Amino acid sequence: MRLSAAEPIFKNRYDAGRQLAEKLASYADKSVVVLGIPNGGVAVALGVALALGADLDLVISRKIPLPLSPEGGFGSVTDDGTTILNDEVVKNAGLSQQQINYQVNQVRADIRDRSLLYHRDRPPLAIVGRTVIIVDDGLASGYTMRAAVESVCHRKPEKVVAAVPVGPEHVVKELEKVADEVVTCAVGSAPRFYVSDYYRYWHEISDSEVLHCLKECRTRRYGPKIELPERKEESEFSR
Repeated sequence: MRLSAAEPIFKNRYDAGRQLAEKLASYADKSVVVLGIPNGGVAVALGVALALGADLDLVISRKIPLPLSPEGGFGSVTDDGTTILNDEVVKNAGLSQQQINYQVNQVRADIRDRSLLYHRDRPPLAIVGRTVIIVDDGLASGYTMRAAVESVCHRKPEKVVAAVPVGPEHVVKELEKVADEVVTCAVGSAPRFYVSDYYRYWHEISDSEVLHCLKECRTRRYGPKIELPERKEESEFSR
């Protein structure tokens, strides 16, 4: 679906997940792992994972905020250290290498804290040779998803699918260059694009809601009293 003007087509992130799952129906009951990007992407990923009969895990990818303008960003960092910079923004902002390093290190520290909170004593799911569907609640600049795709590729999956409910048309086309497949419910072509405009109800997803989504998926797939399969840590992830 191509939209020339922003309009709310999803009730909330959980509804967006159900709609996105319909676009991914061909992956149902196959060797698939769904990775949500915290925080908002995990709520969308829950519906995708449940509909496809897939395990749900995370890939933590965070925007690198501009100094003094944290609402803006100049790239993204992931939980394995993968870093992608928007060279045009870096140049226009006149950022020094010292400023870049400082901002990147701040984000890495935040990611370490989040990883400890979300994963606790559970290592990441094994994805070698499997199809991985990376889910976020939408695309803005696309750098958070691009960093996540590059990070996951280091872990040697068979295929990487980037899946989002909505994103700008030009960003979706750029993402198609790095992911094996890009799946969306809609693309926007309006000059000014805000992901929240496509949701009727939009709120910040808390860390506790992220943990609830992970628990909900495990409970509904395996049951509350069944011992979950042991997850093997991958050497590629820790390198």
